[in-house]
Amino acid sequence: MNVFIVATGGAFGAMARYLLGLVIMNRITDPPIPIAMLIVNILGSFGLGLFFGLFYGAIPGSAYQDPLFLSVGIGFFGAFTTFSTFSVELVQLVQKQYYGKACVYLSISVLGSIAAFLLGLFAGR
Repeated sequence: MNVFIVATGGAFGAMARYLLGLVIMNRITDPPIPIAMLIVNILGSFGLGLFFGLFYGAIPGSAYQDPLFLSVGIGFFGAFTTFSTFSVELVQLVQKQYYGKACVYLSISVLGSIAAFLLGLFAGR
């Protein structure tokens, strides 16, 4: 049953990521760095932090049997955010020898996601 709960949340998270990415790419054409996944990952990190803050008050250490955590925390936000696409886009920047843009994208993605998560976590408490 837990696998079904994660899969259901993941399906909604993947669809949300795809649709939001399309909206961003249609509105911001030819950005200097891959902005769609940057926004999605930072927004997803904020959302996950907000979810943890609102429902648990902290980062749950033993919530792996909680259906809400499985569907929203692991399923939805796990599929909404994407480290794999971030990795592909970063490697593409390096392959094109856009080293400055790669560093900016890497820095904003990692630090921005962590800051957004913490902001969401504290906002949810």
